[in-house]
Amino acid sequence: MEYIIRNGTVFDPLNKVNGEKMDICVKDGKIVESVSKNALEIDANNKVVMAGGVDSHSHIAGAKVNTGRTLRPEDSKKDLFSKEGLRQGSGFSIPSTFKTGYQYSGMGYTTVIEAAMPPLVARHTHEEFMDLPQIDKAAMPLFGNSWMVLEYLKNGDLSMCAAYVAWLLRVTKGFAIKIVNPGGTEAWGWGKNVHGLDDEVPYFGITPREIVTGLAKVNEMLGLPHSVHVHPNNLGHPGNWETTIDTMDCVKDIKAKPKFGDRDTVYYNTHLQFHSYGGTSWKDCVSKGVETADYVNKHKHVMIDVGQVTLDETTTMTADGPMEYDLHMTNGLKWANCDVELETGSGVVPFIYSPKGPVYSLQWAIGLDIFLYTNPEKLILTTDHPNAGPFIRYPRVIAWLLSKEYRDDWIQNRVHKWAAQKSHITETDKEYSMYEIAQITRANSSKVLGLSGDRGHLGVGAKADISIYDIDPEEKSGKKIEKAFLEAAYVLKNGDIVVKNGNVVKEVYGDTIFVNAEINESLEAELLKDLNMKFKKLYSVNMENYPVQDAYANSWMPINIDATEIQ
Repeated sequence: MEYIIRNGTVFDPLNKVNGEKMDICVKDGKIVESVSKNALEIDANNKVVMAGGVDSHSHIAGAKVNTGRTLRPEDSKKDLFSKEGLRQGSGFSIPSTFKTGYQYSGMGYTTVIEAAMPPLVARHTHEEFMDLPQIDKAAMPLFGNSWMVLEYLKNGDLSMCAAYVAWLLRVTKGFAIKIVNPGGTEAWGWGKNVHGLDDEVPYFGITPREIVTGLAKVNEMLGLPHSVHVHPNNLGHPGNWETTIDTMDCVKDIKAKPKFGDRDTVYYNTHLQFHSYGGTSWKDCVSKGVETADYVNKHKHVMIDVGQVTLDETTTMTADGPMEYDLHMTNGLKWANCDVELETGSGVVPFIYSPKGPVYSLQWAIGLDIFLYTNPEKLILTTDHPNAGPFIRYPRVIAWLLSKEYRDDWIQNRVHKWAAQKSHITETDKEYSMYEIAQITRANSSKVLGLSGDRGHLGVGAKADISIYDIDPEEKSGKKIEKAFLEAAYVLKNGDIVVKNGNVVKEVYGDTIFVNAEINESLEAELLKDLNMKFKKLYSVNMENYPVQDAYANSWMPINIDATEIQ
């Protein structure tokens, strides 16, 4: 199928295209230089054209998400979805699988990364991926509390740790190294936690600093597409901003050496809003978003996403088990907790971010501080879905960024006075441009994930994942901005029109992306000998039953990495 998108106002930061009126040609699922006279025409006059959105951090599938659905039947009754020819769905903060794919697609997103996959139950994640239409997917296995990782790093054996990471990515069909509360989740299995980079993990004799630096070195030894993806210690605690900056700083001398993609960062700090709190308690808590933004601006090795609070009722879920218990003790709402043997743990707690609540309004303002004071080349729009709010609020966040008038209306009329008093959001007139919106929703995420070769831009040869929005680039009405980005005028996925006027018109199934890293045969033999012993002694499953089989995807997209030089 051939298309020509005529006269759109194009924003494509990876190719330095800033609001140019131009045509985009599509043939056989790719963007091409020209098409035949028989190409179907899409009129994009007076419309904004961008690449399909790329969400680098969201919780959309797997055991934790499904636990949230089970725990919260009241959420599943909300926001019913029913369209002729499509699967029905429901759920506001934790929508069902089909609804998740449809809603992302309706907003113009075409690639989404599941940010926390317990390796032992990876098959569950991939089963749900198979029921997620419209988008390409990938999942990040959890490494920061793995007994194997802790042991190899404690012994200083980076080669064996690298071999284990490569093997685990391959057998779980995983994409990148995810670290959550390094050492703290393992400590929670014993009713404990760690609170700083140099606290020792109980029974393992290793610190969070050693975990983060060790895995960052392993990441570059293997040359993985994405950097280490880190949720630091002390999430959600007043005063945690110092731990956050210390964690960023501990890997600053490691050099990026990707073997696939062109990222130039070695550290990705996720949901920075939750890690930018000053003070000693909630009574004296203040925003330190400007301070963390300043560090990010000055250091090339760091990329961040924000985790913007959207002031909704939602469902929190994370592999940071002790933090979820603290949350449960704070709000008294129901709580689910799980320990995944030898690997990780998780917790799930409902949460209500009331706009009239002083702390919640401050959290909202901290996220905006980060957006408004960080170089837009260094950050990515997320809500840590569903933790700070559901992903369907991305259009509202975009409206807050594009329109100071809309943002001021919230500050003056909707949120608690702490938002202005304890943050810096009223001290700047910054408004994002449409080009910067394209950076924080497409360009930056595709590059840092190592996927910018074929997505996140509109250059010739890229996948024809394209979003068209019916909006003037200079529009300042918050409601109009929100509506336009919630209901894309057109979305193309692999060259097919899948959305018109916000409605899914064609159901398609994307790829599941994973890293297939090859390591030295003798090193792998040594690793498997060690793992065989550990599986027989410690795991409840046989090693032969651990890998995810090829049948668990509609289509796989392997990223092949040759790391056989590691000895």
